[in-house]
Amino acid sequence: MARPIMIQGTMSGVGKSLLTAALCRIFRQDGYRTAPFKSQNMALNSFITKDGLEMGRAQVMQAQAAGIAPEAVMNPILLKPTNDTGSQVIVNGEVLGNYSARDYFAFKKQLVPEILKAYRSLDERFDIVVIEGAGSPAEINLKSDDIVNMGMAKMAGAPVLLAGDIDRGGVFAQLIGTVMLLEEDERAMVKGLIVNKFRGDKTILDPGIRMLEERCAIPVLGVTPYLHIEVDDEDSLTERFDRESGGAAPALDIAVIRLPRISNFTDFAPFERIDGVRLRYVSSVRELGAPDLIFLPGTKNTMGDLTWLRANGLEAAILKAHAGGTPVFGICGGYQMLGRTLSDPEGVEEGGQMRGLGLLDMDTVFAAQKTRRQVLGKVLPNDGFAAALSGAELEGYEIHMGVTTLGPLARPLLELDGERADGAQQENVCGSYVHGLFDRGAMAEGLLGILAQRKGLDAGALHSADTAAFLETQYDLLAEQMRQHLNMEKIYEIMGLR
Repeated sequence: MARPIMIQGTMSGVGKSLLTAALCRIFRQDGYRTAPFKSQNMALNSFITKDGLEMGRAQVMQAQAAGIAPEAVMNPILLKPTNDTGSQVIVNGEVLGNYSARDYFAFKKQLVPEILKAYRSLDERFDIVVIEGAGSPAEINLKSDDIVNMGMAKMAGAPVLLAGDIDRGGVFAQLIGTVMLLEEDERAMVKGLIVNKFRGDKTILDPGIRMLEERCAIPVLGVTPYLHIEVDDEDSLTERFDRESGGAAPALDIAVIRLPRISNFTDFAPFERIDGVRLRYVSSVRELGAPDLIFLPGTKNTMGDLTWLRANGLEAAILKAHAGGTPVFGICGGYQMLGRTLSDPEGVEEGGQMRGLGLLDMDTVFAAQKTRRQVLGKVLPNDGFAAALSGAELEGYEIHMGVTTLGPLARPLLELDGERADGAQQENVCGSYVHGLFDRGAMAEGLLGILAQRKGLDAGALHSADTAAFLETQYDLLAEQMRQHLNMEKIYEIMGLR
């Protein structure tokens, strides 16, 4: 049986996912077979495993840190918001259905057997399971039917490390208040406190650390630094949307439309790592400016986000930019928006039919059956904007609920798995259902070479690292930094491994 350890937080965004990944990497480096686990995750950033099952990207990131292949049992419940009050519920990688928040809250206890089955699958095969909580364990309205914080800790018999975020301020109140709101048996499960995201001289905190330990009667096991580690974020609180890459004088400017229900924004992460490329997320006409390329990303609600695009003027701005020669590239839901029509006869999204942007000669019909698969492929020969990408190899995954049919003016963009076509290209517009399209360096570099040539620039300095190799360096850096600031000897002792 595995030894569990659980990271909980005083609120969302305190750094639970990164702390979990750090422990996964450290334990792996120390010779333990380690797996991550999160019983319930709410995220639009999802991934498809080799066996065609869907899971949250945070647990994929943690599995990579642990040096193992991601499995859906690492995230048995995934909630993908479809609107402000409802979500698609995915259980062990398969779609269960769409639920309102109220209906899911009443139903979720019935999923405990599925959670336990998934956890036991890891418990039987690994030495250590690092469990991540969600939000706060002191949410009064959620405690009675909790399946992701203290409820999960009890099911797994896991000691808990409670993390607070000092960067937001009020970390002492966060930690003391959370501990005080726990039931007596829950407080007994908290074996250590972590002050996360600290910047500055740690000795200034010493009086506060002593007070924390006195008030809570729980040791502080680390004051961990604010780290700039480039790994996948949870989409709900990512900082990526509020920053720009590329340095002071970028040669190329890429704009990603920040749709209200944007999903899998990690598709564009490879461009953030390239000097001379500015990647920015925009949600208004004023922010759009005059980029060298416009990306329309994936979304959990294509029709709803297309309505938003239309209402705030971005549709007209994109069409004007396209008419002026700016290339437009759509991924998944963004690809669907580029067609002539979107039809939803089964009410999968909004129902009915609406026109698309009309930049690709194609039509999309939504269906209840979700397409989920990993793919290998290459760019087909073409004479449009993407001509220089012809023959470039790629890998990624599909995750969508629509079937797209091309008209005579559009040509397929990709050949997948040696047998079927995907996507479309037409003049200076391209689109594809494949996520992770640019993770292989050749695809990103090829696209940037096209943009540089259009501007008369030398593309020689625009090099993209292979994503998998780059992430390995980041996980090692994460582990190195956390070893310096966490009391790992005490953590091993808490787990009964010392």
